[in-house]
Amino acid sequence: MIGLSLVSVVLQLLFAIMMVIIQFVALFWFLARGRTYWILPGETGATWDDYRGNPEIVENAKRIVTLLKGVKEFKEMGGEAIRGFLLCGPPGTGKSYLAQVIANEAQVPFAYASAPSFQNMFFGVGNLKVMSLYKKARKLATVYGACIIFIDEIDAIGMKRQAGGGGMMFGMGGGSGLLNELLLQMDPPNLDSSRFAKLLRSLGLRRKKAERPAVLTVAATNLPDVLDPALLRPGRFDRQLWVDSPDYDGRVDVFQYYLQKVKRDSTLTSERAALDTIGYSPAQIKHIVNESVVIAHQRGAQVAGYEDFRAAMETYEWGIKQPLRSMSEDEKRNVAYHEAGHAVAQYLLKPHERVWKVTIIRRGGALGLAATKPTHERYNRSDSEILAEIQVCLAARAVEEEFLGKKFNGVTSDLQQATMLAGAYLGMVGMGDELFSWLALGSQADALKVLRPKINELLKNQMLHAKKLVRDRGDFVHAIAEELLKRGDLTGEEIEQIYVRLYGHSRPEPPEIKPGAYFDSIAEAASVQLAEEDDYDTKDSG
Repeated sequence: MIGLSLVSVVLQLLFAIMMVIIQFVALFWFLARGRTYWILPGETGATWDDYRGNPEIVENAKRIVTLLKGVKEFKEMGGEAIRGFLLCGPPGTGKSYLAQVIANEAQVPFAYASAPSFQNMFFGVGNLKVMSLYKKARKLATVYGACIIFIDEIDAIGMKRQAGGGGMMFGMGGGSGLLNELLLQMDPPNLDSSRFAKLLRSLGLRRKKAERPAVLTVAATNLPDVLDPALLRPGRFDRQLWVDSPDYDGRVDVFQYYLQKVKRDSTLTSERAALDTIGYSPAQIKHIVNESVVIAHQRGAQVAGYEDFRAAMETYEWGIKQPLRSMSEDEKRNVAYHEAGHAVAQYLLKPHERVWKVTIIRRGGALGLAATKPTHERYNRSDSEILAEIQVCLAARAVEEEFLGKKFNGVTSDLQQATMLAGAYLGMVGMGDELFSWLALGSQADALKVLRPKINELLKNQMLHAKKLVRDRGDFVHAIAEELLKRGDLTGEEIEQIYVRLYGHSRPEPPEIKPGAYFDSIAEAASVQLAEEDDYDTKDSG
């Protein structure tokens, strides 16, 4: 009986141990599974015709496809297939989509993986995921001739290693160990791991040199500067390509692609839409086109028009309209004059931009806003244009002081932006009396403290410009404010109609703005202001 009891206890103990081992193995297997999407040739159907907006990028990508299709011939010439292709650029520019197109055009398998999915709380699990991914890719490459692995957000595991760094990073297993595994898998020694080849080699019957399967790693990142140098060297990421937002011609191409899929009227054209969306990525364009159709459908229309497109853009950029019905008429009037000040300065001082919308209806966290759109793409700004931008920021406070006789707290973001512009003017782009740049210090805050007296002097000077501008165009300020109080919103075209009605012509060329004092002295400026103080009540009632 004692012997049977002892055997029973031993069996129970062994059973418990086996259950623990099985549970641990099951958990480890579950955690080590790769969260990877495999797409075989022809499954996506994405072609060069579907990738729009960046023809130069397509040309570079076609060279990659040529190499993938002719791997065998290329090797016979003595060359080696490229192993890495890094796509850099802002979100939504089509980096992952380009990788899919490359795979489909080359007719090779395509694996889509996210770099954060390799990280795991257990050390070593991430390494197993990477090993498993590349093992399967090599097998498919031997069948199809090549294989593509796409790793999105590569910076999550490819950041620069620090000296003495451990194996844990942000509480996740992997860290530099995971990066080391990726480096090894991207640039392994020549190998032939098939069972038949191993058998022949063990019997001494295989003398052929082992070959490396053609596995191309395509990665995408928004932060190429943080990647480890070992990841960027030739033999890993051999090529780097910057995928940026399309220019005007590129946006026209993207809009033509998406607008042909929706029902629209003649007011919504690719050229008109492209002009309004400077800086937009293809993903943003696709979203705006779809939102235009949503808005048209909600209002009961059968086709989308330009007004639907415009409403979609405004909602995307600023948020939905949320009127404050409890706001008093006096507060509405303050907001109307505030935005009228911005609108007047924008209209008169920024010839390369057009007023897009002025509103006193709350959108997001703003009680009102005055927004502009560029008339065309520009890549440089002169000193006069930066000073004009500072005046636009200060014009709202200038109107408050000139026409309302008060100062309100709504200028918080205006003063912040004006200060940053003035700091950049003096301490970054060398447009003041010094060529000092705060970028050399590495601390913008410290530089702003050092430059504070000069920045404040420049801001005061530009405030004098802004005050004179709104006084000289006081009728324009009052007219815009009155229309805003009546209608809530004004478009740029309506702003221009008000100006033409008041002055009989379209806006004149803006004056050349210089940083020097507008008046000969502060005393002269003060005397001019005092001479006009008697007009405050009249202007205020306008």
